[in-house]
Amino acid sequence: MTGPIIEARDVVLSFGRTPALRGAELAAHPGEILAIMGPSGSGKTTLLHCLAGILVPDSGEIHFGGRRIDTLSETARSTLRRDRFGFVFQFGQLVPELTAEENIALPLLLAGAKRPAALKEAADWCARLGLDGLEKRRSGELSGGQAQRVALARGLVAGPEVLFADEPTGSLDSLSGEQVMDLLVAAARERGTTVVVVTHEPRVAAYADREVIVRDGKVSGLPAARAS
Repeated sequence: MTGPIIEARDVVLSFGRTPALRGAELAAHPGEILAIMGPSGSGKTTLLHCLAGILVPDSGEIHFGGRRIDTLSETARSTLRRDRFGFVFQFGQLVPELTAEENIALPLLLAGAKRPAALKEAADWCARLGLDGLEKRRSGELSGGQAQRVALARGLVAGPEVLFADEPTGSLDSLSGEQVMDLLVAAARERGTTVVVVTHEPRVAAYADREVIVRDGKVSGLPAARAS
């Protein structure tokens, strides 16, 4: 496709009487790595959640692949998140009862893949991200950087069209954070995945193709041109 793969148009959202987004507009193209920056409380994570179909705006539109998604049912949006989106969060949010390879395989298993095939794919990702020998460890037995690499593999294993990363290095030291971003960018480039990353760190935003700033619920910068 030549137009944006995902787009927010004049999005407004309030939590009670507190406005979070005030006409936010944003677009990301296929294969682009886009950084959303802004101070704490600016609305950047809320915007990411709207783009991902987690939150439904009060007004405005969210489009994915040329299709409006904010009007879909919660079931349809959940299916969309499972099948076509990937997620990496600040603290990984791994399932503590599962091993590293089981955490990575989880999106495949939820989509109906057979367990042996899903675990083999997970093992391949472990090798790719330098997690060899850690496949059977649980999250409590991993360092912060290792756990975040597991989370990254889980976000990418199903081949999502868009990966949403919310402060993916926020809980890591500088070296581990750089390693995670290097791996994220390399994996996304290899697969042509669009990445939308929320961060307040300039060193993380430097990995992106483009940066936008969210302030007081509005987006500034140079958003990608909207498809006609």
